[in-house]
Amino acid sequence: MKKYFFYIISALFIVSCATKNPHKATEKVYNAQVKNLNETIAKKEIVNLKKEPYVVIDSVAYRYNNQLLNFKDTLSKTNSDILKNGIVSEWVGTVNFNLRKPNFVIIHHTAQDSIQQTVKTFTLQQTQVSAHYVIGRDGKVVHMLNDYLRAWHAGNGSWGKNTDINSSSIGIELDNNGTEPFSDAQINTLLALLTKLKKDYNIPTQNIIGHSDIAPSRKIDPSVLFPWKLLAANGFGVWSDEVLPCPPDNFNAEQGLQAIGYNTKNLSAAITAFKLHFIQTEVNNILDEKTISTIYSIYKK
Repeated sequence: MKKYFFYIISALFIVSCATKNPHKATEKVYNAQVKNLNETIAKKEIVNLKKEPYVVIDSVAYRYNNQLLNFKDTLSKTNSDILKNGIVSEWVGTVNFNLRKPNFVIIHHTAQDSIQQTVKTFTLQQTQVSAHYVIGRDGKVVHMLNDYLRAWHAGNGSWGKNTDINSSSIGIELDNNGTEPFSDAQINTLLALLTKLKKDYNIPTQNIIGHSDIAPSRKIDPSVLFPWKLLAANGFGVWSDEVLPCPPDNFNAEQGLQAIGYNTKNLSAAITAFKLHFIQTEVNNILDEKTISTIYSIYKK
């Protein structure tokens, strides 16, 4: 019996030695690319925005913590696995991939009393909220998450067919309680930061929007005091024509809002959110002639 068992083990050993991994070469390429992406995620960036005296520091690299190591382990996993439902899963690393890049910028106001309070909120696990950047009233930038990683800032929101905004966006929080004007220093920093982000990730002009735009039934930030027209004049977001066009008789305002990106399940909330962004002197849910013409103007853009 022992002799028989020895032959079985020997046969299995010979078979295992004779079996070569046909993907060994591509696995090597895969692992090299993952290593490069890990370095990209961990890269510490110090950027002087428009040569102004504020600095953006990537806090993920600045505090190389367990969370980043967990991401590294996830990205670097190359072993075969057996799924919970019993299906055998073979791992073969492809060589054609890169990091997902953000395609939206969502602007918020913090609704808190200080940047220190907001930073504390974003560093407590129980709050379950975060953002990539916080900009203080004095123009100081606190970079809290690498741009390639997914922050928890958008919540249950949507824009067009995109129902997972967190996975495709960068969140910027402005230190503002929601009832005060935004300072010049803060807006100047925001413009400089948007210049960098738009260039780095080729973010479409129309994809720079507010929290209230993606969550019209829940959110009103940034407030009615936020200078959307100024941002649009600098290439960040769109704005209506100075002379509003006359929409055709068959123009449907609700469908126009949907085409722009608004969720119109609650039409009154969508109209209010639109006006909070584009008609800030008349923030209500009234769909009057001016509102319809403004919707048509934005729809055409």
